Amino acid sequence: MEDLQTSETWRIFRIQSELIDGIETLNPLGPMVSIFGGARLGSDSPYFQAAEAVARGLASRGMPVVTGGGPGIMEAASRGCHGNGALSVGLNIDLPREQQPNAYLDVRLSFRYFFVRKLMFVKYAVGYVIFPGGYGTLDELFESLTLIQTGKIRRFPVVLYGSDYWRGLFDWMRAMVLEHRCIDPADLELFHLVDDPDRAVAIICEHRDSLEQSVQGGRRGND
Repeated sequence: MEDLQTSETWRIFRIQSELIDGIETLNPLGPMVSIFGGARLGSDSPYFQAAEAVARGLASRGMPVVTGGGPGIMEAASRGCHGNGALSVGLNIDLPREQQPNAYLDVRLSFRYFFVRKLMFVKYAVGYVIFPGGYGTLDELFESLTLIQTGKIRRFPVVLYGSDYWRGLFDWMRAMVLEHRCIDPADLELFHLVDDPDRAVAIICEHRDSLEQSVQGGRRGND
């Protein structure tokens, strides 16, 4: 019979190992953009093509792209980034299905624990671009909004791509969640709704540039 106390103790070391491996691998890469979306959307989907275009635009501006490393939108973003000026990073996780690594990853990590993986997505992000997807995609969306709303992370752009897909959710949040005063009006300004890859890239790059200017201004102020 398994010794539960011993098992729990060793789980702590496995978690610690994943944290250390993730930080040591990703920290040297600098700020990145996390792209999320459904694993079931294939190359015939316009969202697949848009994700590839967004990632290509970000990479051409020197911004590494990090995805879940699997198929669908993740593969599209990895493909768009790979070989186009920045590293394509994949954070895989052990799942029963849908999570085989794609062929366009320059840097690859594998995780057992969802919460460690999710920490790596947000820790180095200067922006999220979120394409249509299922529960996992929605989880990443609302976790990022929660962390920004509560001030647990520095605010960065959360870009929702595809108004046809996201508009119903936005309308429901405005008509129900806001109406019942469960959020403030300003909370609906925490994300951008776009339909153009160039616009998505521009939003992220404008934020990245403002951060760099702020850092440079701070350095000059300390001279």
